[in-house]
Amino acid sequence: MWDTIIIKPFINMLLWIYMLVGNFGVAIILFTTLTRVILYPLTAKQIKGAQAMQELQKNKRYLDIQEKYKGDKEKLAQEQMKLYQELKINPLSSCLPTLLQFPIIIGLYQALIQSIASSPLDLLKLTRHIYPGFLNIPELIPLNTHFLWMELGQPERLFIPGISFGIPILTIVVVITTFISSKVIAPPPQPGANDQGAMMTKMMNLYMPVLMGWLSYTLSAGLALYFVVSNVIQILQYAITGKIYWGNIFPWLKKTEIKKP
Repeated sequence: MWDTIIIKPFINMLLWIYMLVGNFGVAIILFTTLTRVILYPLTAKQIKGAQAMQELQKNKRYLDIQEKYKGDKEKLAQEQMKLYQELKINPLSSCLPTLLQFPIIIGLYQALIQSIASSPLDLLKLTRHIYPGFLNIPELIPLNTHFLWMELGQPERLFIPGISFGIPILTIVVVITTFISSKVIAPPPQPGANDQGAMMTKMMNLYMPVLMGWLSYTLSAGLALYFVVSNVIQILQYAITGKIYWGNIFPWLKKTEIKKP
């Protein structure tokens, strides 16, 4: 089921795009752009959910609950959940698109590994994933998997003359863009905010850059390239809607941020 729904479509789409552009790195960039466009309704829902959580933190009932049950975490969580349900707010909506990306990340990694066929056996396995009549394998082989300084099927390292070890440039960029994207899309926390949604968002903002960086460092450069492009597109999508909080990165901008209605 996983192979049919995720792996095969990803492999065929990647190779089809590659057939058009002739470079696997460019194909990954275009594929990532396509997936972000398809997932935009989820991004829009994330924006709406984040805005709702921001407005909730100004709600008198919410503030009263925070004050009344501040010494009883269990009762506080129960009352907050009742308020969420009444106002139809999902406190985890700002994390949903990130969590839904994991099947895409896993599927893309497996598709990359299987698409970059480096042996006759790998090539045989690849042919089993191609839709009959959709692609002509002999026209695609060998794949051009070199992009900039990277070999997309291997972990990314930049080797500089005079330095005895490779520098994981793309991994660093992944960590930075993941951190920026998680911070600028989150509403500035209100003083005293201590609910489950805020705590979950804080944990995600802390651990996601580390997780994405570790995956980029240990797995293929093609996956790291996907992370970078996906993060940049997500930031641009939020910027277009006007729901972006640069003050979370640059504190001196908090008082001058202008948000579209």
